[in-house]
Parts: sequence; C-alpha cells; structure tokens
Amino acid sequence: MKQPNKLCKILLGFDIEEFDLPVEYGCPIPFDQQIKFSGEGTVRILSLLKKHGIHATFFCTASFVENAPEILHKIVEDGHEIASHGYHHSKFEDNDYADSKQKIEQLGGVKVSGFRMPRMHKVNFDLLKSTGYIYDSSLNPTFIPGRYNHLNKPRLIFEEPNGIIECPSVVTPLFRIPLFWLSFHNFFLGLYLWLFNRTLQHDGYAVLYFHPWEFIDLKQDKRWNVPFYIQRHAGEEMAGRLDRFIQYFASKGTGFETLDAFLSKRH
Repeated sequence: MKQPNKLCKILLGFDIEEFDLPVEYGCPIPFDQQIKFSGEGTVRILSLLKKHGIHATFFCTASFVENAPEILHKIVEDGHEIASHGYHHSKFEDNDYADSKQKIEQLGGVKVSGFRMPRMHKVNFDLLKSTGYIYDSSLNPTFIPGRYNHLNKPRLIFEEPNGIIECPSVVTPLFRIPLFWLSFHNFFLGLYLWLFNRTLQHDGYAVLYFHPWEFIDLKQDKRWNVPFYIQRHAGEEMAGRLDRFIQYFASKGTGFETLDAFLSKRH
C-alpha cells in the first residue's frame, strides 16, 4: 500500500571506517592517510547533516575511532546514533563482535545496539546476540555478481530466528534493483530519486548508507587505482548530490531517523 511521503522515514547511515579501498585494488595506502581521508569525509558529512537538522546512524570501526576519537566525539555531540562496523575493516575475527562494541562504548560513552559487518559479509547471529546487539544491517537483498546473492532473503526488516532484527539495505520492490551508495554514484540523479521515491512510498521506509571516503576527491591520487564507477561524482559532487537528495525528500515531508529510534518505535 502506498503511503504519503510525510509518513515515510529514510534511515540514513554511514560506514565510518579506514579508507582501505585502494588495498582492495592492489594499491597500498599508509594507515595514517586512511584515517585522515575518512576523517575529512566524515566532517563533511556531519556538516551536511547539521545544515538540514537531521540525524543518522554511524557504523564505526573500533580501529577508526581509536585513531580519530575527536571525530567520534563530534558524532556523539551532534546527536547521531553510534553502531559497530567491526574492529578493523580489512579483517574480522569472532571476538571482534564484543571487542568493537566494548571499545566504541568506552570511547564514545554511548550504548551500541547495532552492527554492520564490513563489506556486508556473513554474520554469526548467535555471537551477535550473545554480545548484546539488538539489530544487524549487513544484508543487501539483491544479486550483484561476485558480491551479493541474497534474492532468497526478505527485502524488508525482519527478525532472525534468535531475535536479532535484520535491517536490509534498500532495493526496489520489482527486480530488486539496489539503491545503495554505488547506485547513487552512477544513476542519473533524476532516475535515482524517482526509483527511491517509488520504493519509499511502497515500503514506508528505506535503509540507505554511504561511506566517508565517497565525500573526498578520489581522483586526486591516481595511485589509488579506484575504478571509475566508484570515483564518479565523488568529493564535492557527492556532497552536492546528497544535499539535493535530502532537500528533495524533506520538501515532501519525509522524515530522517536513526535505525535505533525507528526500531524502538516499531518494536
């Protein structure tokens, strides 16, 4: 059933992590630069969110917040939700569920109830539950060759058998076209807004996420070897596109909410 946009919610999130993307494409990048560039992107995001007076969920790696505690404090001060994105972005061990939660809570002085696995990899829901998490958002319920094959998974928020709430990334009702960060880079903005609006009206809410390094100029150093489809519209252009996205939906009366706040009302 279609709903008026004023009743809809966009559950906006950001994966705050080390900028290790070049490593994935065979290009080493010093760790201090990984932290620096992600920090710069996060500051740009925070400024944009403050401009519009909206709150979002920040999935942080413990490694990032250990090395940029001032960024974590700024996120908390601005009233955003803090969730876990594991301990390190490039590797994961089972004890990272607990260790990342503990470290982020210690440094941020906040309660962490949400989790997203780096690169949306498979999650151990029993360990997640035993560690004290309430929800997970590591599912992209679509098919992307070599990355995701989850067409058999529910498209909307559901509960895992052990009670963990799963919050899938937004895909269209028909054909499950993913509307995540990469689509935002590469679709014509008008087409993206139309698809997103149709999906939002159909479902009533949408889980959307980005990364801080999308908001820096990925073309500034060719040694990074980042593919064009990721570089496209990065940096100031990306900030401008997200600004227009927020303005477009705010003008329709659509609300922006953290995952924790939305789930608290829903459950």
